[in-house]
Amino acid sequence: MFPHHREREQPIFCSRAHVFQIDPTTKRNWIPASKHAVTVSFFYDANRNVYRIISVGGTKAIINCTVTPSMTFTKTSQKFGQWADSRANTVYGLGFATEQQLHQFSEKFKEVKDAARLAREKSQDKELANTALSIAAPQSPPVMCVNGPEDKLFRSQSADITLSSEKERIKKMLSEGSICEMNLEAEFFSLQDSNTKLVAALHEANANVEQWKKQLTAYQEETDRLREQVAELEAHGGHGPSERLKDELTQSLEELEALLKAKDEEIHILQSKKVEYHEMEHDRDEAIHRLRETEMRNAELERRIQNTEQNLNNSLEDRDRMDSEVQRAIEILDIKIFDLNDLRQSLVKLIDK
Repeated sequence: MFPHHREREQPIFCSRAHVFQIDPTTKRNWIPASKHAVTVSFFYDANRNVYRIISVGGTKAIINCTVTPSMTFTKTSQKFGQWADSRANTVYGLGFATEQQLHQFSEKFKEVKDAARLAREKSQDKELANTALSIAAPQSPPVMCVNGPEDKLFRSQSADITLSSEKERIKKMLSEGSICEMNLEAEFFSLQDSNTKLVAALHEANANVEQWKKQLTAYQEETDRLREQVAELEAHGGHGPSERLKDELTQSLEELEALLKAKDEEIHILQSKKVEYHEMEHDRDEAIHRLRETEMRNAELERRIQNTEQNLNNSLEDRDRMDSEVQRAIEILDIKIFDLNDLRQSLVKLIDK
């Protein structure tokens, strides 16, 4: 926090999360802004009627973002969300410990954004009222006597408005495509990380299965041997110490059977984990497919932007050519008017004579 803002800004919501920023070079990878979870707070400035998101790591402000009505907080996974700050030219990402914390932060973000929108609308209404009071009587604009160039100037202004709106539309489409691509990439990286952990767990489980199979074989051999001893003792029908030995062997046999049952259950659990691993591989393949489709859509958007820029350049060239024609027509009209004025003066002199 900045010291001179402490008195007029008040915290309205706090949460803890891991803070990330998008890589400014690639615009794809996430760079951790904090080594551990930090406090992320919403602040309200009553004097300026402004909302801000602030997070401090040590003595450095890692988030200092003014909330605007155009911002959108997007949940990209169960515990991760992001939003873009055009003023800072970056994208912030927050990783929460639970899904509930992410939901609470998202809801508060929506509330603050709506409040910022209402504050802006009130400010604009106030400015319009002040402007209306300060406007004097309108003056009549100069009117050109020639209709042709005036119509061309109006058409030129209309063309500028159309080109500007088309350019904004293309920028919006590209922005939506980039956000969609970043969401898919974040999901893909999350699946890839989970896949790596599952592969490591599967390898460890396979090694344990092999070891347990060897132990099971040894236990089975020991069980068979003990059963043979019990059968021999029963055949001899001995009593006394043999009875005690028989009881001990029976107890050992029961313990071994219980151990075998426990190992069978562990093997069953590991086999179910293999099924989960295959499901994760399927989800990863789907994410890769969606990422490729998004890249194809982005390529199509880039091609359309290039075509639009080419059309824009052509339109600008046509407008410049039109402006030069209008200027040339004005110059010709000025010459004609000057000639007519000379002719009028000559006629006046002749009449006077």
